[in-house]
Order: sequence, then structure tokens, then C-alpha cells
Amino acid sequence: MVVMNARVLVVDDDRAIRDALARALELDGYEVDLASDGAAALTTIRDSRPDVAIVDVMMPNIDGLTFCRVLRAEKDRLPILMLTARTETSDRVAGLDAGADDYLSKPFDLAELMARLRALLRRSRAGDRDEPSSVLQVADLRVDPTSRRAWRGDDEIELSKTEFDLLELLVRNAGIVLDHSLIYERIWNYDFGPDSKNLAVYISYLRRKIDTGDLAKLIHTVRGVGYTVRSS
Repeated sequence: MVVMNARVLVVDDDRAIRDALARALELDGYEVDLASDGAAALTTIRDSRPDVAIVDVMMPNIDGLTFCRVLRAEKDRLPILMLTARTETSDRVAGLDAGADDYLSKPFDLAELMARLRALLRRSRAGDRDEPSSVLQVADLRVDPTSRRAWRGDDEIELSKTEFDLLELLVRNAGIVLDHSLIYERIWNYDFGPDSKNLAVYISYLRRKIDTGDLAKLIHTVRGVGYTVRSS
């Protein structure tokens, strides 16, 4: 079922893909804006604010990675589903590292794309409805769900929307081991199956930003089960 009153921006230099996605999305009840590259997409966002963007990686002028980086540098938390024809894990990681909230490889199954799109919209709108809550803390890590900011000691940590959602979930359940399926359902509203590397990629991002240098390690892996945040 479509998330009501949702506007989707489709950014792809392949006209056939743009038109096919537009038809499918409109049939599913979405309003659709189209752009052929990142530059046009940035203009569209300023003129007609979408609820979510589907963005191809390889495009002329401004590519998908640069598009993501520009938005995130402007503190824009627009949910982004990245499409990539590249199959190497490093290429997918680059998209997530640029600020995308999810990725999908080409050629993709339309039903899966729609499911991921609905999950992004549900997460985004649920975040808009969150009630103010007190700051969460584990050791010297502080997470403020209200302002969606986090600090390790005195240093603020820059996080994407998905990174923050994952960190908040772990910190709210500090000391409890959360299994992979539960995390996928809570963060992505969709279990991508045992072969998905999304969760492992985001855990590695959080570790790079939080468990750095000589700081005590707070994010722990319980092999074969899942992840937990706890002070050592």
C-alpha cells in the first residue's frame, strides 16, 4: 500500500528507466517528479519538495554520489534510495557513505523497489511524529533523539538519517543483544534476508565514527546473533 500523499523524485539519465519508474509509481498512487542528472534534481528539490528520492549513481554533470554529498552537507535529510549498476560491495558502500539511506542494484525487481520505498517513507514520517525525549547516554556517548544529534565526549558526530536511527535503536537498548532480523524490521521496516550486507555496512560506519582511536569500544558484535551497545 502506498504511503499517502507522497511525492517521489526519480533521478536517472536513462529516459526509459525514468519513464518506466514514473508510470509504475503513478499507478501505485505516488506523485512523481523527474530529473535527468543531479544538477536538475537539486533544482527540483528547491522548487518542489519531494518526500523521497530514487537516484542513479552514474549520471552526467552531477552524479548520484555528488548529489547525496551536496544534500547532506546542507543538512538535508531527504530519504534517498540509490540505484547502481555496479555490483562490487565497495561501490555500494560508496553510495551509502555519501549519505544514501538504502541502495538497490540494477537490474532490480520492481516489487522490491516499491517495498524499500515504502519503508523509507514510513521511517521518515515516523521520525517526524516522534515525541520529544530525554538524552540517551552510554559511557561518554550521548544521543539526543529530539534534535537528532550525537556526541562522543565533547565531539559531535555527523550522522546520516539511517546511521542515527540505528545508533538510537542500539543505545535505547544498551546492553541488550539485538538480532539482525529485529534491526532490519525496526530500521528498514523490511528484512532483506541473510545475504544482505546493509546492516554490516552501517555498523562499520558507526564504528568508524564512534569507536575511533583509543576510545573505549561501545559497539559490540555477538557472532551469529547481532549487535549491542555497552560500555566495556
